[in-house]
Amino acid sequence: MAFGKFFEIIIGAAAFVLIVIFFVIYNALIEVKNNVNRAWADIDVLLEKRHDLIGKLVDTVKGYEAYEKSVLLQITKMRSSWITSQGADSKTKMETSNQISTALKSVFAVSENYPDLKANTVFVDLQTALKDIENQIADRREFYNDSVNQYNIRI
Repeated sequence: MAFGKFFEIIIGAAAFVLIVIFFVIYNALIEVKNNVNRAWADIDVLLEKRHDLIGKLVDTVKGYEAYEKSVLLQITKMRSSWITSQGADSKTKMETSNQISTALKSVFAVSENYPDLKANTVFVDLQTALKDIENQIADRREFYNDSVNQYNIRI
């Protein structure tokens, strides 16, 4: 009878330890998953800021009639693609974001041909702000990728 009681205590202790381990692992996974969600939310906020700045850039560039219409169309197309990507999954948003980043680089490269536009302080300020946001997005993407990697490792 004493052996049976001892065996029940061992089984009960083992079950308790397994339950505690399960909850510790579960909570750790939830924490890492929340980090992934928070990292994506940070990127999403920066993408929204960039979208707003692109609108201001369009307004600034519209004032220069000599500026190439193709550049204006490109900027407008970027804004439209961002609007249509709202509600999409993170992969689609990342692809749209990459296209916008590429298009912005070409917009700024073409602006080099227009000294009046380059001299416009509003344009220069917007260009600087957009470059800063692009750098922040790149940093946040790195953090997001690290968070996803940690989540995958924990799983």
